[in-house]
Amino acid sequence: MTQVFEVSTATPTRESALRLAESAIGAGLAAGGQVSGPVASFFWHNGEFGQGEEWKVSFKTTEARYPDLESHLIANHEWNNPEVTAVPLARASASYVEWVERVTAQQVPHGA
Repeated sequence: MTQVFEVSTATPTRESALRLAESAIGAGLAAGGQVSGPVASFFWHNGEFGQGEEWKVSFKTTEARYPDLESHLIANHEWNNPEVTAVPLARASASYVEWVERVTAQQVPHGA
């Protein structure tokens, strides 16, 4: 069975989160995604402790499409070193996995 990943990143604004979600899903790199937030975030950056408000974007994709999704998110993100992480789903219904696989197997031109 195809391995499905939940991939996530964070953005500084709702608008940038929506743009990333639309562009990645529109390009067929993920079958679906959600934008949630704002969330309170605490982090180390350039040797300093910080906190702020971020918007989380999560995607469902296959292991095979993950490298392309990761590249897309990094190239289209406004931060120089954005968080892009992936966690394999331990379980998912067979019909859901089939849907993710079918949607991400399509080669949709970017921006379509």
